[in-house]
Amino acid sequence: METQVVVTRAASTRLPGLDLLRAVAISWVMAYHASSFGLISRDFWIVKFGWMGVDLFFALSGFLIAGQLLRPWAHGYPPNYLRFFARRLLRTLPAYLVVVALCFMFPIVRERPAIQPLWQFLTFTQNFGDVSPLKAFSHAWSLCVEEQFYLTFPGIVAILAVRPQPAKVVGVFIAVLMLGIVSRGYFWLTDVAQPQFDPTGLPNLGHYMTLIYYPTWARLDGLLAGAGIAAIQIFRPTWWQVLTARANLLAGAGLVGVIVSAIFFQDMIAKFLPALFGFPLLAGSMALLVVAGSDDRSLIGRYSVPGVRALAAGAYSLYLSHKMIFHAVESLAPWWPQPVQALSLSIGLVAALLAGALLYWLVERPFLKLRDRLHGSSNVAPTVELTASTPLKIG
Repeated sequence: METQVVVTRAASTRLPGLDLLRAVAISWVMAYHASSFGLISRDFWIVKFGWMGVDLFFALSGFLIAGQLLRPWAHGYPPNYLRFFARRLLRTLPAYLVVVALCFMFPIVRERPAIQPLWQFLTFTQNFGDVSPLKAFSHAWSLCVEEQFYLTFPGIVAILAVRPQPAKVVGVFIAVLMLGIVSRGYFWLTDVAQPQFDPTGLPNLGHYMTLIYYPTWARLDGLLAGAGIAAIQIFRPTWWQVLTARANLLAGAGLVGVIVSAIFFQDMIAKFLPALFGFPLLAGSMALLVVAGSDDRSLIGRYSVPGVRALAAGAYSLYLSHKMIFHAVESLAPWWPQPVQALSLSIGLVAALLAGALLYWLVERPFLKLRDRLHGSSNVAPTVELTASTPLKIG
């Protein structure tokens, strides 16, 4: 019987476990940033390590985006790159450009007076150069890493697909992993550590963020881990079945790994060994959580928690806008009565959710609907069938 490729639609693309992880990631990051504006104390362990939520976002993105590009190759044909890039741009650009425009047209909304040049935001190179954490919209660095990943990963996959060999793929993964470790080690030793001023060898904040925390080549661990588990799911289904059969064990191991990573790091500004090996450990731990979340037999993937799906859907708009709102609350709070000041955190969170929802429904959602016209729904993934009874998700 002749094999046909038929585009169909799956019943549902929303995996409760991945929605839960996405909701946890945005909540964790928001808690960390709230502490930067005095809305909550960073003495709480869970708040202190909220920056790790970005690494969870990276693992999720690597898994989902790699899956979209790898599945067509697994069935013998290249992905539609034009459609892929168009869908990515419609997904990420509109809401992002609105926030960039607000920052440059109305400087009062910025959380900090200083900001990177406009051309760096427009070219997604804001995470290169002198990227001080005290500059406005500095959290856009992670969006730059992801956009650069979207641009380069398809080419790497296409090259590997010419003569695909497992050894070649593993070699590329190891090379990217070592690039991060070596670059972080080099910059820590040559530019970051200043023992003449600090006998403990702790790095300087600005140098650490600019050379180790923000640059793409140093922060590919999470995306790499996510892409790795996507490759296993697609090209080694037997391995994937073995993994997901132990989904709860993987979730527990991932959670333990995150805790161990936090103990290893001690803080976001890490010492030498955590700067080298802490990010791969954290990325691997997040990837285990993603594997568990992608299976409906796991505790985190079995149930739909009320409100989680909405929070996950609006996570991108929330990520873009929440620091503006926290800054506004921080600025206005001294003028409020004392009882109201005590509610600053609650007010900030509610206002951030409202602003994120506004950005989502007015900007992000309309462009998602436009994206849907290209192929499939933003809420329902397209699938590919080799036969009428063999649906394989590709989006």
